Amino acid sequence: MKLATTVAEVRAWRSSAGADVGLVPTMGYLHAGHLSLVERARAENGGVAASLFVNPTQFGPAEDLERYPRDLARDRTLLEAARCDLLFVPSAAEMYPPGFETGVEVGEVAQPLEGARRPGHFRGVATVVLKLLAIVQPTRAYFGEKDAQQLAVVRRMARDLNLPVEIVGCPTRREADGLAMSSRNAYLAPADRAAAPVLFRALSRARELWRGGERDAEALRRAMHDVLQTQPRARVDYVSVADVDTFAELSRPTGPALASLAVFFGATRLIDSVRLEA
Repeated sequence: MKLATTVAEVRAWRSSAGADVGLVPTMGYLHAGHLSLVERARAENGGVAASLFVNPTQFGPAEDLERYPRDLARDRTLLEAARCDLLFVPSAAEMYPPGFETGVEVGEVAQPLEGARRPGHFRGVATVVLKLLAIVQPTRAYFGEKDAQQLAVVRRMARDLNLPVEIVGCPTRREADGLAMSSRNAYLAPADRAAAPVLFRALSRARELWRGGERDAEALRRAMHDVLQTQPRARVDYVSVADVDTFAELSRPTGPALASLAVFFGATRLIDSVRLEA
């Protein structure tokens, strides 16, 4: 596996990588969910690139940029075992050189939920993903469905800007107790880690009611709240039943919907979602 730290190194690699390249953008501290994206990219492309960049422009001033978990040596070992061909690990200065001032404004899909609670977050996400796509020029780029709104933002950007790349969403990987895999799980104290599976129990309750015919979105939100309130360590930020494309809150869905939530355990904020459909 080649390690690249500059745009020039990536472009030199890409020129000899062949027609089909899959890109897996990450912020590092990899887990089995990330590796499942690499495995799919490996199965569907002749070459596989991963990026590892803790992107400062998607973090707010009071968020966890400085303490975000990092372990490059471990990540390199995992990616080599997954048969990744290129790992791009740029510095902030390489991605945002002096004088950088261009950003991507995505629009309405980025306004609700995570966009409302983390102003500027999706502008940072869309900007760095566009840069990575321009640098690597992949055929396909792979993202996890746990971050459902992020996936929608990236898809909207790629479509609106006519980018020659397929954005591939991949299923959420979960621990045995249902907790969605996330690098931020490393922050959890033991008691909070034991409590955190309540997120998936809440989402599962909404999905159970949906499959039983419930279409009152407020009833589904209340049901999720009720499950979350059984866990005193959980502090709810939001619960949502929203349109799968616009993320606008729904009243009585007539088609598929997305149940999602954000919950604090101590200082750690976790998000998760499931699609509600027949």
